[in-house]
Amino acid sequence: MNGVQVQQNGLTLEELKKKLAHFADERDWNQFHSPRNLLLAMIGEVGELSEIFQWKGEVPRGLPDWEEKEKVHLGEELSDVLLYLVRLSDICGIDLAKAALRKMELNAIKYPVSLCKGSSEKLTLISTSSVNTGTSTTASASTNTNND
Repeated sequence: MNGVQVQQNGLTLEELKKKLAHFADERDWNQFHSPRNLLLAMIGEVGELSEIFQWKGEVPRGLPDWEEKEKVHLGEELSDVLLYLVRLSDICGIDLAKAALRKMELNAIKYPVSLCKGSSEKLTLISTSSVNTGTSTTASASTNTNND
């Protein structure tokens, strides 16, 4: 496939971050990799990703009706978004893996299984106690228009 060799085993975010830094260093692109520029480039890639789905309507999981070339294209656009996100987090000094795990923990508190299971409604927490105290969490099931 275009003479590109693909690593078959898993790749950590840390390894990907190092590969991206090396890629930018080799090309002397660090001068262009400001947080703003990387963010705007990533947004452009998100736009390209959204174009793939724009006129398809609802798409089932696994993309059973898609041709292989469409799936390859989707993988390329998803990768573009990921690469810019990882590079942006590196330039900003954010440990993306640690931040993502922390966010998942916060979401587990914000959206307790007992109140959210099977529901797509966003919950507004009325009162949340510290995870360390082991006290109860209360929430009301109401639609919330605030973004995370």
